[in-house]
Parts: sequence; C-alpha cells; structure tokens
Amino acid sequence: MGVSTAVLSLDLGESWVWQFSAFAWGSLLVQALVGAFVSYLAWMWMLAHYPATKISVFVFLTPVFALLFGALWLGEPVTPGLVAALVLVAAGIVLVNRRPAAG
Repeated sequence: MGVSTAVLSLDLGESWVWQFSAFAWGSLLVQALVGAFVSYLAWMWMLAHYPATKISVFVFLTPVFALLFGALWLGEPVTPGLVAALVLVAAGIVLVNRRPAAG
C-alpha cells in the first residue's frame, strides 16, 4: 500500500483494526524463526565450510520448500505439474553439482 493510499484511507475514516487469528500469528512466527533465522544461520554455516560456487545452486531449493510448506501448512494442492517442476529443479541441482567427466 502506497503512502497516498494510506493517507486517503485515514482521511475517509476507515478503521485500521487488525485482528489476526492464532493460525496467522503461528504462521508469522514460523516464517520468522524458520524462514529467516534458521535458514540464514544454516546458510552462513555452509558458506564458512564450503565454496560459495558449490552451494549457491541450493538457493534454487527455495521453491521446493515453499511448495512443501504450502502443502503441509496451508493444505494447498500438489498437482502433477508442480511435482514435475520439482523434479526438474532437483535434476538441475544434480547437474550443476556433478563432477566433471575425466577427459
């Protein structure tokens, strides 16, 4: 929401009462702890122990975790197209990290 939209909303007398459910607060807590704190802690540990060029491809696991959490936490459907996309992401990670052929 832009600043002008917020000012107009207040000028029109709209109430800004925010009421969040326990599920919404729980989701926010999980996002803050797992999505931000734990994932960055793990990322920094990996950068300290492995070459950045080798682990940078794991950033592409983000959509995999998003799909898993969406399915498990929110009950979103996992379609065959999404499964195929995850297989392609996994294949890409394997291809990038494989050892070069001796030649």
